[in-house]
Amino acid sequence: MIASACAANSCNWSNSHKACKIQLLHRHGSSDLSELITDDDAALLRRYRHGDAEAFGVLYARHRLGLYRFLCGLCGDAGLAEEIFQETWLNLIRSATEQREQVAFKTWLYQIARNRLIDHWRKHGRLHGRVEEFDEQLHGDALPGSSDDPEEQLSLSRDRQRLQAALEELPGEQREVFLLRAHGELELHEIAEMTRTPAETVKSRLRYALQKLRRLLADPAATEEVST
Repeated sequence: MIASACAANSCNWSNSHKACKIQLLHRHGSSDLSELITDDDAALLRRYRHGDAEAFGVLYARHRLGLYRFLCGLCGDAGLAEEIFQETWLNLIRSATEQREQVAFKTWLYQIARNRLIDHWRKHGRLHGRVEEFDEQLHGDALPGSSDDPEEQLSLSRDRQRLQAALEELPGEQREVFLLRAHGELELHEIAEMTRTPAETVKSRLRYALQKLRRLLADPAATEEVST
């Protein structure tokens, strides 16, 4: 039921969440929207810091869906994902002047979201989701012939409900790495830095996650029981 609710909410959310619930302070000096859309994240953040509220709106529109899907996939709870999503953007607005130029905006955004979710889990006695015992080092390194592109391998646009059910079967560390790569589109070295994990371990976790997800998604019966 969790997978079904979260997947359905993700679909409805992407269609209906047209504007941020956070009330942004309107500032003077807005730029032409067509110009903003072509700017990269760093340029948009600089514009926002100089009073351009529309620049922040473009950042929000660019990253909102991926961030929400990351949170929903990680915690398996649509309501909690929405709560942390809102807290993340509020936190980012309050600390927009503190972001370091050398840290990519996207990495910073997902770091805030991850920290907020971990804080919630700690507060409620749940340190890091459903973490299972799994030692990648005992199972060797990366699997041969595997791609590091989870979007290409798993076609996330198809059957999100089954994917969510399959994600809930992964060990917590593998699920987090997969979601940061798939929805956050973070590079492996960025994930390693964010999670304070060796790069080879991150690479191994991603590939084991892909292996298990391929198996679960190739067999509908493997996830049917989880999602009903």
